[in-house]
Amino acid sequence: MGNYFTVNMEENFKRNHEFITEMNSIKLERQLQMRQQLKEREVALEIAASRELFFWYGAFYVTSLFLLSAAYKRNKKIGLLSPIVPLSFIMAYQTDLAYGTKRNRIKAEAEHIMQFEKDLLEPPLGVPSVASIDIAREQNEEKRLLHPVIPTL
Repeated sequence: MGNYFTVNMEENFKRNHEFITEMNSIKLERQLQMRQQLKEREVALEIAASRELFFWYGAFYVTSLFLLSAAYKRNKKIGLLSPIVPLSFIMAYQTDLAYGTKRNRIKAEAEHIMQFEKDLLEPPLGVPSVASIDIAREQNEEKRLLHPVIPTL
């Protein structure tokens, strides 16, 4: 009689263990998918912001180009055209970022760093451990108890 219950409990335990493992796997897959979708949305927002900034830079660049050209025609001083050079670089960079392949080049460089320069990715003092987090938490709690915050009147 006792053997039957033990076998039945072991079968239930195995089924529960399999079920929990499967649920944890599904939960992890959902978390990964959610993170991926959130990252895609963040990147889309960054691209949209770059394109919006491009329109503002473009309007400023065209206006500056027109006004500087008009001032040059009136005064015949070549120095009035000098701001066009740095503005052109800024405009070219912003154009490449908003509509060009700049993001692809950034992504390729990031992949290169992740593959061949992993030492640059290591955080100072390594990855935090549970023990280091607990020590910091205990120190903060001790500080809070020793130096309580006095509310201002």
